[in-house]
Amino acid sequence: MRAEGGYSAFVPPPLPPSLELSESLVARLSAADRSIGELAGVGRSLPGQHLLSGALVRREAVLSSRIEGTRASLSDLVLFEAQPKAVPTGADDVREVFNYVAAMDHVLAPDRELPLSLRLLRQAHEILLSNVRGGYALPGEFRTTQNWIGPPGILLADATYVPPPPERLWDCLDQFEKYLHVEQTLPPLLNVAALHYQFEAIHPFVDGNGRLGRLLVVLLLVEWGLLPGPVLDLSAYIEPRRERYYEALLHVSTHGDWVGWISFFLEVIAEQARDATRRAYRLHDLRSEMRQRVAAPRASALLPLLVDQLFLSPAVTIVAAQRILGVTHRWATQSIEKLCDAGILAELRPAGRTRVFIAPEIVRAIEGLPGEG
Repeated sequence: MRAEGGYSAFVPPPLPPSLELSESLVARLSAADRSIGELAGVGRSLPGQHLLSGALVRREAVLSSRIEGTRASLSDLVLFEAQPKAVPTGADDVREVFNYVAAMDHVLAPDRELPLSLRLLRQAHEILLSNVRGGYALPGEFRTTQNWIGPPGILLADATYVPPPPERLWDCLDQFEKYLHVEQTLPPLLNVAALHYQFEAIHPFVDGNGRLGRLLVVLLLVEWGLLPGPVLDLSAYIEPRRERYYEALLHVSTHGDWVGWISFFLEVIAEQARDATRRAYRLHDLRSEMRQRVAAPRASALLPLLVDQLFLSPAVTIVAAQRILGVTHRWATQSIEKLCDAGILAELRPAGRTRVFIAPEIVRAIEGLPGEG
């Protein structure tokens, strides 16, 4: 369409898309459904499912943010969580990753006040971009200016993609929100794929649309009961294939190629659900083995609790252990030393007065490449 400013922009048509389910697309859908079903079963049956969710959310946060250009690692994230004041001023990458975890925790909180809605996504966006370099991008507010997609420094006239102009933005968002709640005519995974595309095509925020759009996928899978929690880390598969990902999204807008996009999306779901299932078993086995290491006669019953906390965030300080276990500083110190003796924790070279300990085996199990689990 021709925007009021005289430039061309794209306004995506309302959902659902017109889609013919070919044999190959049905086969991909069947494989993705099967993989998601197996992962959901594992997530519901393994003890400590919230620990698995916490581990995979952190992995997703690192890799989803990396797609957008950050360079923080999982180790950077867990060290930040253990000692946030130790991160130098201006180290925005790790704060952006931490914000992603906080945004995911917010939208999936059991006591969440808002339903699935635009207001909920605005809250997530505010958390995602608060106190980082994206602060200029009006955290929590939909854009009132035109944005566009293309190589760094490119002008609007040469952009690869120009989303709806501000005067059409609310119409698009209203249709998007209504589709979240209508009775669906497509299989759930196809609707998730369609909604992710639609969100990215609308590009409703000045910045942070990519990360929030991928967060939306996990939110929908949990909200619609396909998964028991955020146990799927899509970006581990997307990040090394980001060009295919962007191209598949763009071709829906430029060529109406819904089949190409949905085929790629189902490929991502199937591969990462299988990987997450393997990783879930690996983390479960590692947790059981570590708990066994500290289960000697007369050992404190609190040590397994500290082991469990490391699967949620694999770095800890003595003060944090004191708070987690509800014990004295001396007892917390002794507990950490016992985990060091068991080879579970290793003390990092001190950068200040606070002693920080990390669980290298857990970091490796979470951070490993797809297929390693």
